[in-house]
Amino acid sequence: MKGKMLFFSLSLLLLTNIAFSQKKNEPKSIISDKVSITKYHDKEDLERMQKGELLGLYIERIEVLIKTLPYIAFATKPGVTMTSLGIPDNKENRNILDDEFDATNDFIKSSTEFQQKMLPYSDTSKLIAAILFYEETLKALHEYSEFY
Repeated sequence: MKGKMLFFSLSLLLLTNIAFSQKKNEPKSIISDKVSITKYHDKEDLERMQKGELLGLYIERIEVLIKTLPYIAFATKPGVTMTSLGIPDNKENRNILDDEFDATNDFIKSSTEFQQKMLPYSDTSKLIAAILFYEETLKALHEYSEFY
């Protein structure tokens, strides 16, 4: 019985190791697949919302912009990888990209903490204007490919 259990445990460990090692070799996307917003709003929609909802939208749009804007020379939508851009997909370049993602996530975390504490004091009309501006910027990113 112990032999079967040992064999099963080692097999499971080996399969887990293989599954994770294959993920490491997948080409990394320059822009995360999780970078998107679900809906664009107009001024009337936003004016009907409570301030808490507006704060959530504001923070979400900031996060999407932070995770997209630095990479527009490469891509404006998720799915573009280093390999598809002709960048060697080696350990050094993967580490640089991982470091960049970590730094971006750290910045977003500290920025979100600040915004959650300070934005409630903002004027609602200015918050709405900022959300509309960010959404127009995001729409413009989708049209960016027309310029090249």
